[in-house]
Amino acid sequence: MRGASYDVAIVGLGIMGSAAAWHLSRRGYRVLGLDAYHRGHDRGSSHGRTRIIRQAYYESPDYVPLVRRSYDLWHALEQESGKALLTVTGGIYLGQPEAELVAGALASARQHGIPHEELDATQIRQRFPAFRIPDDFVGLYEPGAGLLDAEACLAALLDIAAARGAELRHGEPVRRWRVDGDGVVLETDRERYRADRLVLAAGSWIGQLLADLRLPLEIWRILHVHFEPERDDLFVAGRYPFALWEIPEGIYSAFPALPGQGVKFGRHDTGEVCTPETARREVRPEEVESLRAMLNRFLPGAGGRVLWTLTCLYTMTPDHHFVIDRHPRYPHVVHASACSGHGFKFATVVGEILADLATEGTTPHRIEFLSAARFWRDEASEGSRP
Repeated sequence: MRGASYDVAIVGLGIMGSAAAWHLSRRGYRVLGLDAYHRGHDRGSSHGRTRIIRQAYYESPDYVPLVRRSYDLWHALEQESGKALLTVTGGIYLGQPEAELVAGALASARQHGIPHEELDATQIRQRFPAFRIPDDFVGLYEPGAGLLDAEACLAALLDIAAARGAELRHGEPVRRWRVDGDGVVLETDRERYRADRLVLAAGSWIGQLLADLRLPLEIWRILHVHFEPERDDLFVAGRYPFALWEIPEGIYSAFPALPGQGVKFGRHDTGEVCTPETARREVRPEEVESLRAMLNRFLPGAGGRVLWTLTCLYTMTPDHHFVIDRHPRYPHVVHASACSGHGFKFATVVGEILADLATEGTTPHRIEFLSAARFWRDEASEGSRP
């Protein structure tokens, strides 16, 4: 057993675990962070250059208070790190009026008073001439939405946590953990560690670490392609917002062209089912061409030369909501994962929630709708629960 003992151990140093380390170290706790891969690796869900941040949340109005707090915390991280992390570009949600994407975003915007504009197809084309959309489309434009610099966000969280004393170990996978009295023991190939509390934020590996809970998770391989647009002027941030659109074929996202990055484009609502170990990292030419055709259908000229491709993992729940909770038998073990492909923007507030749950046992944030208990409520008897 390693001589040092820690107040809180964190398994997984992607964006959620790193945010938890940031909050806990700010509060003065002795923190150990362990990750299976090297810093900034591309095996999980936190790599890549950009992520969307938005408040008109079509997935549920319940997320809006959380993302508002997350905005505040991203700005706090910017001030603490001295780095620009969030760029406001505006965002637009497109589809027929009854589409879940449009109707859900509008419901959240109205319920929470989020600044927005409702546009018809003609107004969309006039405001944003890059778009070629059907006449029956409408759009909800959110001027305060934008993009996060994903790599810089992760680096800032890790750097500040380490500077405040957190011991962060990369390339050291946790093979097993167990409760030991009022604490936990973690075993890696190098050491055994002891901590008073445990935070599990291992992304697509969470099901393996919480096998006893039998969480109903599915892992998707997701592909994005960075295309160099044929016309730079139409797609630059400031003239073109990020866009999400819903059509019968699926839900797609197209980012504005940033310097050296081109237009990032991908499909959001489905992916190739896999495990973290079997996820296919190579990209087939027909996959790229399928995305290029869809991009150029709505944004003619955006899908030019391929700059690079990017695969990542979505850890999906049946209802596509997050899982943030305490272990039902071990209240000093908390977990956040299975963010269903839309969690990055929430990382700063999720880190705060994890720090609250690990050290206080509760949080002022409303997260009941994200509890793992929702998966067990339909069980026939208490004895069938984990």
